[in-house]
Amino acid sequence: MTQNPLISVDDLAHCIDRVVLIDCRADLFKPELGREQYDAGHLPGAHFMALHADLAGPKTPGSGRHPLPAREAFARRLGSLGIGLQTAVVAYDASSGVYAARFWWLARWLGHPLTQVLDGGLAAWTRAGFPLSREVPAPVAAEVSAANAAALTSATALESIVETARILSSLGSGDHLLVDARATERWRGDVEPLDPVAGHIPGALNRPNTSNLRPDGRFKPAEVLREEWLQLLGEARCAETVVHSCGSGVSACHNLLALRVAGLEGSSLHPGSWSEWCADPSRPVERTLG
Repeated sequence: MTQNPLISVDDLAHCIDRVVLIDCRADLFKPELGREQYDAGHLPGAHFMALHADLAGPKTPGSGRHPLPAREAFARRLGSLGIGLQTAVVAYDASSGVYAARFWWLARWLGHPLTQVLDGGLAAWTRAGFPLSREVPAPVAAEVSAANAAALTSATALESIVETARILSSLGSGDHLLVDARATERWRGDVEPLDPVAGHIPGALNRPNTSNLRPDGRFKPAEVLREEWLQLLGEARCAETVVHSCGSGVSACHNLLALRVAGLEGSSLHPGSWSEWCADPSRPVERTLG
C-alpha cells in the first residue's frame, strides 16, 4: 500500500522522535525570512532547508527561477541531516504546504520513498498546542552522512520530469496536458509580479494550488480532491500525459502532492515552468481575457 503523503499533527506528535523533520519555510520576496523564522522557533528537532540554497540549484541564463538541484548535491545535503533511504522524513512550512511539497517531490525524485508533509503545517501544529523549540539539532557523524548520501545517489527516481524543449516540440499534439498551479490572474496574464512576461504556456489549464486546501490550510479530503481533479482532467485522468507547471516549479509540486493524496498517480513536473518558458521570447505565449 502506498504511504499517505500527508501526516496529521496528532500522528506526528506520537512519532516525532522517530522521524527527521525538515523546516521549509520560505518567502519568494525575502529569501532570508525562512531562516529568521526557523531561528525564532521551530518544531523540536527540525532542520532548516532553504528554498533558494537547498531546494533549488543555481540560476543560469535561460533557466527558471528555481532550477532543480543537482541530484548528487541534494543527496549529500539529505545525508548530512541523517536521512537515508529508510529514514522517515516529515517536511513542513508556514505556507500551507507549498515549500514542504517541493521538498517532498525532490526527495521522491531522488528516490526517497518515506517522506511526508505535515498537513496544515506550522499553523496546525501550534493551533493544536504543541511546542516549538529554538534548539538546533546536533551534526550527523561524517561516516553516517557519507553512507546515506551514497545510498540516495544510487536510488531510482520515483517522480518524473518533462523539460521545456519537449513541451515546446509537442505543442498542439495532445502529447501533454499542462496544468498551471499559479493564481488565476497570473495564468490569465492580468498580472505578473515575478517574471518579465505575463501569460501562460499555450493550452495550459489552470488549477491554483490553493484550490487543494480547506479554509484552515489543511488539504481537502482525498475523495473531494479526486472528484475535483478528475473533473478538470477529463479523459486524461492524470495519465502520463499530464504535466504540472507553475511560476518556477515550486507550487506545481503542491498539485502533484494533492494528486497523490487523491490516489491519482503518473503525472510529471515541468521544472523550469513559466519563468523558464518566458525567458526565451521566441516561445509562444497565451493570454486569456478575465
